[in-house]
Amino acid sequence: MAIRRVGFIGIGIMGGPMAANLLRAGFELTVWNRTAAKCEPLVAAGARAAGSPREVAAASEVTLSCVTNSGDVEEVALGADGVIEGAAPGSVYVDCSTISPETARNVSRRLAERQVAMLDAPVSGGDVGAKAGTLAIMAGGEADVFERCRPVLQAMGKTVVHVGSSGAGQVVKACNQVAGGLNLLAMAEAITLARQAGVDPAKMLEVVSAGAAGSWMLSNLGPRALRGDFAPGFMVELMQKDLRLVLETAAQTHTALPGTALVNQLFTAIEAEGRGQDGTQAIVDAIGKLSRGPGG
Repeated sequence: MAIRRVGFIGIGIMGGPMAANLLRAGFELTVWNRTAAKCEPLVAAGARAAGSPREVAAASEVTLSCVTNSGDVEEVALGADGVIEGAAPGSVYVDCSTISPETARNVSRRLAERQVAMLDAPVSGGDVGAKAGTLAIMAGGEADVFERCRPVLQAMGKTVVHVGSSGAGQVVKACNQVAGGLNLLAMAEAITLARQAGVDPAKMLEVVSAGAAGSWMLSNLGPRALRGDFAPGFMVELMQKDLRLVLETAAQTHTALPGTALVNQLFTAIEAEGRGQDGTQAIVDAIGKLSRGPGG
């Protein structure tokens, strides 16, 4: 039987538009957010507001969440008023947050004790992809659970892939953040070199983005950085949270990630200036300052 009743926990920069796309796809949507006012646009569009994650899960066949970190997922999933207290046996919890693989596995084990299945299904594509419904979604968990939830995931994403067992989605998201971080660094270095060498960086972006060196970062964040637009599609402080998870996984698996460690340090310099809530395109300023020197 097709899934009709869906819940969403965490109505933020990513969760808000993801939930809106579920509503547009025709699902009966129940929502909850710690700051209840963030749910108001969805309620106005036809969603129902719940008073807790437990209430969301009780009303839903599939409950999704998109929150900040591992602790937040444990709270909304396993807390006293969490998903585990309201989800019916046979229902599914899908977490779209970026957390540690081990946390995803632990939450999955706890839910399984109540006959509730789980997918760890982090997303990539930023606020642009969340609004357009074109996110890349990498899901870990049982294959049959993934297939059951595929229509829900496809309402939010364009590329929806089952990548393995529980925790695998988070491992793939770590790989995504490695590639994304290094593409941000490449963008920042290319822009800085153009500026330092007296070439219009906008012209550089126009042609390089269309060639073999093109990337999502160059096409979407490069122009923002040139305009001095540092509004967050994805905040520096959230990227840093992700990179810490990446480097923890790298340490656990004895994997050398020198480029990722450098990106982490460059963002640390941005955070030191009080810019943790800027968008990740702020890395351009970190590279620029290294090139201009003190007071440049």
